[in-house]
Amino acid sequence: MNLFMCSFSGILKQVERFSKFSPFPLSMKQFIDFGSTNACEKTSFVFLRQELPVRLANIMKEIDYLPDKLLSTPSVKLLNSWYSRSLMELVDFLEKDPDDKDVLKNFTKTLVNIRNRHNNVVPTMAQGVLEYKDAFGVDPVTNQNVQYFLDRFYMSRISTRMLMNQHTLIFDGSVNPAHPKHIGSIDPSCDVVEVVKDAFETSKMLCEQYYLTSPDMEITEVNSKNPDQPLHIVYVPSHLYHMLFELFKNAMRATVETHETSPTLPPIKVRVSLGSEDLTIKMSDKGGGVPLRKIERLFSYMYSTAPSPVHMDNSRNAPLAGFGYGLPISRLYAKYFQGDLQLYSMEGYGTSAVIYLKALSSESVERLPVFNKSALRHYQTSMEADDWCMPSKDPKKLGKNEMTNRHFGEIDFWLFFK
Repeated sequence: MNLFMCSFSGILKQVERFSKFSPFPLSMKQFIDFGSTNACEKTSFVFLRQELPVRLANIMKEIDYLPDKLLSTPSVKLLNSWYSRSLMELVDFLEKDPDDKDVLKNFTKTLVNIRNRHNNVVPTMAQGVLEYKDAFGVDPVTNQNVQYFLDRFYMSRISTRMLMNQHTLIFDGSVNPAHPKHIGSIDPSCDVVEVVKDAFETSKMLCEQYYLTSPDMEITEVNSKNPDQPLHIVYVPSHLYHMLFELFKNAMRATVETHETSPTLPPIKVRVSLGSEDLTIKMSDKGGGVPLRKIERLFSYMYSTAPSPVHMDNSRNAPLAGFGYGLPISRLYAKYFQGDLQLYSMEGYGTSAVIYLKALSSESVERLPVFNKSALRHYQTSMEADDWCMPSKDPKKLGKNEMTNRHFGEIDFWLFFK
């Protein structure tokens, strides 16, 4: 395997070198200040040529602790080669002169190439998990470790793409005419309700193509800070759109399939509220809900029952289509800037999804995985025995005459309950 003409030992040396550092999390305010009119390409270059290798190396260390059988799958091998090559390309700039304009230009080109190379990281890793599951099945210990890893792996990817996008969008010399006020991928005055409506309309179009019908939306706005004013925050519209689009798709499908014999469909209700600390979006449907025991599995990578997509090489396709990763990745987008995404369901009635975002840009700080002893323990420890009794599918008869004669010391156990 050719890893950009670099020896395997050289790659390991760089991984060890940079993984000793912890990533430096940026706040949304720092992203904004960094990309303002005083933005300096040289400063960005000096920061990123050190920070991007640190973030890549930290997660590459964790990749090494995956089960050997998962590491040996063709998809994970391919993914490993992408990360190795990208790391070495970035390391090449460590000794370059930041005052040289050609160096800055080449660095931006390199970031674009790396970003394009990593376009299919999500489906490629997902394919690797499928290959592992098909060959070896799923066990609780592996599920626990892979779930922990993939949350961190995909969060790391979100963060590195955020950094690369900010640099390339700000310093490539062009402005997006559709969003002239955006600073890179950040909207300093993101109209949350407009993003909700955009996500709804796209989901509605897809729903009508597939089912020939779709539910309507009822939206309510609450601005406790400035009543009667639009709900604006500093945020990345594409991240918010991603979360909302996934939730609308799920809500619409559940609603249509639950009420397929009804003459009308109940609307999806959305409430957006801005407080002093949080901006909260609540989406409620009457799609029949799901049992409590299935809620957490909706966020599981290993337990996804979705089939593998037929075409993985088309970067224009929705990157999560077919793997059932929509909800877990959406939750990571929410958590990336210290928010969250939670589901609350009433089986037989419907489901409410709640997105929490930070209202203040100074509190919207990146949530980044760090490879250290605490992280290492997650991969080294096995599943311990549960210290709560597990419910039986066949309840035992516990009548007085049928009670098993158990002893707790010298006292008949059943006497405790007389």
